[in-house]
Amino acid sequence: MEHATGGGPTAEPDTEKETGTQPQPRAGIEPQRQSGTEPQPQSGTEPQPQAGTEPQPRTGKKAETPARRRLRRLRRGALALVLALLVPLLAAETALRVNYMGDPSDGAYTRGQDAIWLGHAWVDGRKKDADVAALAERLRGTGIRDLYVHAGPLEHDGTLPSSAYRNAPWLIGAVHRALPGVRVQAWLGDKLATESPDGLRLERAETRAAVVDSTRRILDAGFDGAHFDLEPLHSGDRHYLGLLDALRAVTRAHQVPLSVAAHQIDPLPAFHSVWGTLTNHPKWWSQDFFGEVARRVDQIAVMSYDTMQPLPSLYGGYVAQQTSLALEVTPPTTDLLMGLPFFHENRFGHWAHAETVPAAVRGVRLGLSRTDADRLRFGVALYVDFAATEDDWSAYREGWVRP
Repeated sequence: MEHATGGGPTAEPDTEKETGTQPQPRAGIEPQRQSGTEPQPQSGTEPQPQAGTEPQPRTGKKAETPARRRLRRLRRGALALVLALLVPLLAAETALRVNYMGDPSDGAYTRGQDAIWLGHAWVDGRKKDADVAALAERLRGTGIRDLYVHAGPLEHDGTLPSSAYRNAPWLIGAVHRALPGVRVQAWLGDKLATESPDGLRLERAETRAAVVDSTRRILDAGFDGAHFDLEPLHSGDRHYLGLLDALRAVTRAHQVPLSVAAHQIDPLPAFHSVWGTLTNHPKWWSQDFFGEVARRVDQIAVMSYDTMQPLPSLYGGYVAQQTSLALEVTPPTTDLLMGLPFFHENRFGHWAHAETVPAAVRGVRLGLSRTDADRLRFGVALYVDFAATEDDWSAYREGWVRP
């Protein structure tokens, strides 16, 4: 499938320094001497040394100052916090490594339900007939059935100018001729104003109505479906669910699928709430919310990359877990697709050496084998065409397409 300054307080200077002088008696009390006897201390006073002798050092443990007590408590608290974070993390990572072990079932390969995200160049005039021919050659013999062609983005008010997808009729016709049976879906989306003041606001009824109208018009242009990617979309967003209900009425009227890109599912119970509290970016969806979305659409593609996993085995185990979690709540009437990372970036949350296509494919196959090995409406989605390498395509073909 989303990322502290050091230095603690120092102890205050010790106030019990020796000065080389005799200690003074408490105010208002003079030690009494009797002839021929040793001086006797008054009740409740410290015994005084004899004249001409050096003060004797105290025996026993030195008294702890309030500053030292505070420092000790801070150190213990910091250690407890580190352990509270580190122990569950190590346990979770160990579980992911174990989840990557074993062998997928023999039949865990493509069902001919795969998809790929394509960049905006395909509809803005940059791509030509030769590019479609090369794409057709690339896809022929794979399991790819859907092309998510970037036709947006939507404006923040939900509108979409027709100039954004001016070459769509040419592309749709060319793909249908070169690849019969492959669907060209309009990939629409925008940044949501969920974590910053700038973006599309789903809570506004007029904005949702504009999104529905934009979808109706883009389907009138000939697209074979509508695919939505709205981010960051927080778990439990009822306005999003309402928008999907309205959009599905439009896609059904056009007899085309409604498709969405979905956030990852909580790897631990309520993890999105914990992460949201710490970072203001919940990132994950609850499994229940994922199921609510899946029941409202014809196709749901999990963005199973940008997972913060540092090793291929941990990433593959994470994908296996995500596959199982998604399969458990996606109805059999909805296509479920798991994303493959056809891009190579190194930034917070994504390490190119760890999030590889071979690791993702193995994870998908393991999750499918363990959870619903016979499911037909299942596939993978490749992100994204313009960043893919030959190694990515080879790993997809060899790991997922082959019988």
